[in-house]
Amino acid sequence: MISNMNLNRSMWQTVMVLTLAFWLSSSLLLDTVMMPVLYTSGMMTEPGFATAGYSMFWVFNRLELLCAALIFTSALGLRYIQVDRKSLGLNAVVLAALLLDIVLIYTYGLTPQMSALGLQLNLFSATAAAPALMNSFHAGYWLLEALKLVAAGWLLKLCYRSSMELTQPAHH
Repeated sequence: MISNMNLNRSMWQTVMVLTLAFWLSSSLLLDTVMMPVLYTSGMMTEPGFATAGYSMFWVFNRLELLCAALIFTSALGLRYIQVDRKSLGLNAVVLAALLLDIVLIYTYGLTPQMSALGLQLNLFSATAAAPALMNSFHAGYWLLEALKLVAAGWLLKLCYRSSMELTQPAHH
């Protein structure tokens, strides 16, 4: 029975680590490559960018929701099957819940609001200036993104520590 628990623990931990790695790498790709390229190429000032940006972020936010749900489920699974309750424990559940909360804010709060602010509703205007509120939304996005990276990094650190505990022989 104990070896079965270690196998289940290993499976949940593997799911969590692989999902975190995929999510972090795709977030960093979006934040450090795609968005700067779009900004420097001038695409963000184009009239249709809000619609295109919303479409892109709509897909990415749903992918993030899936990743956050997998991580949260893995954290709950690990918490449930742990015998010693100290390796990952409650910290992993809290961090996973924080990640899920961040993604919910992105998906149902920031992305729709930012896209709505960026829509050009006056077809006769050549270009529309970005509203002042957009800057505070961008600041909120980057703050949440930094918090997401810190929480995900901390969760990866907990997983690494826990995997080291699994490989250490038990001392009685």
